[in-house]
Amino acid sequence: MTWEFFLLIALLAFVAEYIDSSLGMGYGTTLTPLLLLLGFTPLQIVPVVLLSEFVTGLVAAGFHHTYQNVSFRRDSLDSRVALVLMLIGIVGAILAVSVAVHLPGWVIRVYIGILVLVLGVFVLVTPSGSQRFSWGRLVGIGLLSSFNKGLSGGGYGPIMTAGQILAGLSPKAAVGITSLSEGIVSLVGVIMYWATVRELEWQLALPILVGAIISTPLAAFTVQKLPMRSLRYLIALLAITLGVVTLMRAMSAN
Repeated sequence: MTWEFFLLIALLAFVAEYIDSSLGMGYGTTLTPLLLLLGFTPLQIVPVVLLSEFVTGLVAAGFHHTYQNVSFRRDSLDSRVALVLMLIGIVGAILAVSVAVHLPGWVIRVYIGILVLVLGVFVLVTPSGSQRFSWGRLVGIGLLSSFNKGLSGGGYGPIMTAGQILAGLSPKAAVGITSLSEGIVSLVGVIMYWATVRELEWQLALPILVGAIISTPLAAFTVQKLPMRSLRYLIALLAITLGVVTLMRAMSAN
């Protein structure tokens, strides 16, 4: 790999991770199609993206805590929420495996596209501060988002972030918690992949990790400075956009 190609991949990862760590969604959705266009295969991309999501998820969560977007102290509500979502995420991802083999790919994409679109609309039209915190809604969102992650490799961030807002959490805390919980769920995927294939494209992994990690403190700082209302609208609009794009891809591929 030439230095020019290394820097190009690192730049793409930087942009994708900046979006993801700022708004809680969009990393895989942004980066994977670009890597496919550069000539990499899905089997090269998927485990590398999962590995980078694990590393950057932990790093981004640390910076979000440092900038006080979220509190991961032992007795905090955010820590309890993150722990519950991580445990549920593992269960949901395992359950999804038994379903994924029986469904056509376009059906999965349509389902996720509609779900992300609907959640984005709900976040956009629901008045800020009108939702009381609900463990029930949170558990449901956790199962749904992790199920989608195991079903298709995507759909986790938009559903998790938008769903936490609808469950009564602040947008800033939702972004930080999503970073941490998605990182742990991604680690499960990396372990499963390594146990099966025992290969990883390190030439691709290195520039992606470099670019993505560098972007995390900037993204956490951005979240700290953004007004809560603006962040809520940005999350809703990105979720709606990702939902529409997912539906369009599903329809064109069918």
